[in-house]
Amino acid sequence: MRCTSQLSGTRQTIGLNRVRRITAAIATALALVIAMSAATPVRAQSPTPTPTPTPTPSPTPVPMPTATNYDQSAGNSMLNFGSGFLERLGNQASNGFNRAFRTNPGGGGASASAEDPRYRTWFEGYGISVRTDAQGDFVGDKRRTFGGVAGFGARLAPGVNIGFSIDQSHTDIDVPLALQSATLDLTQLGFNGSVDKGPWTWAFALVHGFGKVRSSRDTGLGFATAGYLATVDGALTEISYYWTNDQMRIVPKGALEYVRATSASFQETGGLDPLDVGSTALSRARVMIGAEIGRYFIIDQKILDLSAYGKFVDNFHQDLGSVQVSLGTQSIVVPGIGESRYGADAGASASLSLTNVARLYVNYDGKFRNELTSHQGTVGFEYKW
Repeated sequence: MRCTSQLSGTRQTIGLNRVRRITAAIATALALVIAMSAATPVRAQSPTPTPTPTPTPSPTPVPMPTATNYDQSAGNSMLNFGSGFLERLGNQASNGFNRAFRTNPGGGGASASAEDPRYRTWFEGYGISVRTDAQGDFVGDKRRTFGGVAGFGARLAPGVNIGFSIDQSHTDIDVPLALQSATLDLTQLGFNGSVDKGPWTWAFALVHGFGKVRSSRDTGLGFATAGYLATVDGALTEISYYWTNDQMRIVPKGALEYVRATSASFQETGGLDPLDVGSTALSRARVMIGAEIGRYFIIDQKILDLSAYGKFVDNFHQDLGSVQVSLGTQSIVVPGIGESRYGADAGASASLSLTNVARLYVNYDGKFRNELTSHQGTVGFEYKW
């Protein structure tokens, strides 16, 4: 009995020991797994990177078509000044009052055989106001001009006369809607002549002018300025017929005129995005047909002469030119501006002969086109000897 109970107790002890060893082995294995897990670094999940946006390239700046409105205005001014000077020179030859004195130098019924003074000189001061309407990319302008003329003339032979004169002017150009302005200082040299044959007179005039343009353009970040040269050349031929009845006269006239103006290339300085502007050339040919009507009065041994004229104008050829305007690598072509093909000129004159050799006179000349209106007033003095 005792042996059996001992064997049973021994077995129980062996079983417990076996369970302890298994439990210890499992615990050791678990501790080893935990230790290995702790020693192994845990990788955190990195966030998905946000894609970097591709930068949009800045657009290359391109010149605005209105950026050189001042240059278009200056070119048109040069054409008009050349035309105006030519027409004043032509009018000196064909004007009825001058024509009457060449035929009847004493005036008031003096003998036609009396000799006219051989030389004469004249001085004039004038002002011009011009407005050009918008056309295309041109927003319109206003111009104010003040100038003076000095001239000398001579009679080479009976009925043959020549003259030479100098015109100096200053013009302020304002292009308010484009925030631009400019000045034009112009010198013109003129030569004219006439030949009388009975009641007919053929007259001609030649003009060469040169000037300096100074411009200013508001860019929003300062003013872009420039200075460049401009020239004008022109020629006019005119024929007229002098018809008189007592103290009245009517003088029909027809004229052909050609004018060409050029400006040099230039580069602006200052401001935002200064421009490079190329050279340009404009030309115009026109025919003019009209008449002058006048009458003189003798007051206290002085002669007061009043006259008015009107003429139809056909600009049958206008090459307004174009100019290349560049900003960096970008460039555009901008056309010039001109007049409507058809228009009218009108004016009036009053002359007071103080003596047979000295007189004072005032003139008004107006030009009327669809896109342009011009008014000019002139005060002058002439002396003959």
